[in-house]
Amino acid sequence: MRRQLPTRSNKHTARQHGGAAVELALILLVLTTMMAGIFEFGRAFWYYEALTKATRDGARMMSISPKGTIASVAVGNAKTLVVNSVLAANVPSFVAANVAVTCLTAAFADGTCTDDTAPGGVRVQITGYTITIGLFSPFYVPGSGTSVTANPSPHTTMVYMPVAP
Repeated sequence: MRRQLPTRSNKHTARQHGGAAVELALILLVLTTMMAGIFEFGRAFWYYEALTKATRDGARMMSISPKGTIASVAVGNAKTLVVNSVLAANVPSFVAANVAVTCLTAAFADGTCTDDTAPGGVRVQITGYTITIGLFSPFYVPGSGTSVTANPSPHTTMVYMPVAP
């Protein structure tokens, strides 16, 4: 004669389903938080890379500008190029006031841009721009301090090498 295995009661099975639901909720909470963190830091790195590329483009433009109009035309053109490049990368709230263009002396010390005077080098820098990380976190509550702000200040310095006419 075969021995019959005991059957589970419906009460015991219902308890198991409840435990699985709690475990699933805890795991989903952790995974959602991790995914939000990955998304937020990825977005911050995207913005930083866009800012860095824009300073590189602006410095490249300044480094080959004619010395006759370096202060009157080239500085404004470099700022416009940086702003347009950053906005094209969908970086929010960026304005021309966040761009600093500096002409450097032959010893690469800070100087001023002057028409008809060739600088030793040029520097394009992002100043006063803030990135907020944590806005898409599932635990973000406005004004509660659950977000983090970063002040990236990428800059690019290049030797001044105007193109011969």
